Amino acid sequence: MSRERPHSMTRTDSGLLIAFEGIDGAGKTTQVELLTQALLAQHKSVIRSKEPTDGVWGQKIRTSSRTDRMTLPDELHAFIEDRNEHLRDKILPALNQGQTVILDRYFYSTIAYQGSRGGDVATITAQMFASAPEPDIVSLIDAPPEVGLARIRQGRGEVPNAFETLANL
Repeated sequence: MSRERPHSMTRTDSGLLIAFEGIDGAGKTTQVELLTQALLAQHKSVIRSKEPTDGVWGQKIRTSSRTDRMTLPDELHAFIEDRNEHLRDKILPALNQGQTVILDRYFYSTIAYQGSRGGDVATITAQMFASAPEPDIVSLIDAPPEVGLARIRQGRGEVPNAFETLANL
């Protein structure tokens, strides 16, 4: 079976886009912080961000994660709208200014999480690559789900949300 790489959004900027991916509790935020500090120490211009964002759509997603998750189509729509705002307001302007953008999650998480809910992975993948720029670097942090959940409970002192179940992770 041949797998064709989806066509990605064309980039003409001079920036650097780096995404950290992995399950909840894998250590993405820690690695984003370490890389950010290392680049700032070298006097690089760095923008750090996360998905879902703190914008209107991101807040809807976060609220849904604490209560009942939205339906698959509604959740996918919310992630897409959140990313569109994120791209328009933060990511693309920074890349166009030649800055390094470091993301704690990006569209690969949308593919994984929506795919795990039964969404068509090929369709979601094509949609993500067509609507968002492909990162220059993607770092996948692999951690067993049990480790991620332990870090959420003990390290962060939080109760896992609707996205952070053993079966989902």
